[in-house]
Amino acid sequence: MRRTAFAVALALGLVIMPLTATRSGLTTFGPGPAAAASPAPTTISGGDPRSAGEGPGLVGTPVVAVGVVVILGVAAALATLAWVRLTGGRPRPG
Repeated sequence: MRRTAFAVALALGLVIMPLTATRSGLTTFGPGPAAAASPAPTTISGGDPRSAGEGPGLVGTPVVAVGVVVILGVAAALATLAWVRLTGGRPRPG
């Protein structure tokens, strides 16, 4: 029974996949040409507005971002522990 169901599902998949690809236009029309910018370098007046000219530097507040990640990790650990306690933990063998 399982082999028959697998064969039927595989056959349906092999029939339906090309039909959906054709219907969506992937095989009928194909992708069009892509437009891109000129490869010539451009000159930008001024420098990097985020720092005093030495490079990009740090943008935003990385300490706050790290703190939020740590708080989320602790909250996830506490929620996991609470779930294990409320649901009775692992079933005991035997």
